[in-house]
Amino acid sequence: MRDNSKYIIVLFISCITTLFVGCTDPVGFPQSFRVYYSDDYSQLKADERYSEIVKVEGIQVIKQQVSCGYAVIEMLAKWKNKSINEQSLLSQNNGSVSTSVGSGFLNEMTKQFPEWKTIRCVNISNTELLMQIYSSLKSGFPVPIEFAAKNTDDKWTLHFALVDGVDFPNNQIFVLNPYGYRETYTIDSFIKATRYECYENMEWYFTAGFNMGLFNKNTIYLLSSK
Repeated sequence: MRDNSKYIIVLFISCITTLFVGCTDPVGFPQSFRVYYSDDYSQLKADERYSEIVKVEGIQVIKQQVSCGYAVIEMLAKWKNKSINEQSLLSQNNGSVSTSVGSGFLNEMTKQFPEWKTIRCVNISNTELLMQIYSSLKSGFPVPIEFAAKNTDDKWTLHFALVDGVDFPNNQIFVLNPYGYRETYTIDSFIKATRYECYENMEWYFTAGFNMGLFNKNTIYLLSSK
């Protein structure tokens, strides 16, 4: 789970900025921030190019003690035998969480894994999201994601996790959740999570944040060797 107080502060600053900068549509938010692509991805299940089960082996689930973003980074670090954990990340950032928003997670990934190139993809189509995840896994890299998840109190949150496998013909996507377990999603349920359509009774500041572009749907992080 991320720090909601930081969301509200950043959202307030964004609101003030929007009022002074101006807008491009009657609602008051730039239209490009409110356009998300919801295309039909069903053809991937029958596409021979994606018929192979792909999985990255050897990644352990880390149960978050500080934040989901830090836990995902620790999972990747342990996988590559690097001495990085949530506490060391907290110490490096003077006791604060640097991964409360996606840009912070990207910066932390770049800093902790200089041997990798990390690209953040936001608001991509459903089909592209699935194709990119498949391609990354086939190349040997797991895929950090942003999505909607329920925490241990059964409350919805904006969350980071790690995809380590997909089986499109059998309608399965495998996710390492920092709440402490490995999950199996159907393709439909996975897309609903990455698009936050499964999030019931979303808080006003999250809804406003999505409308303004502070938060994004269908967001993944693609890793590759430099």
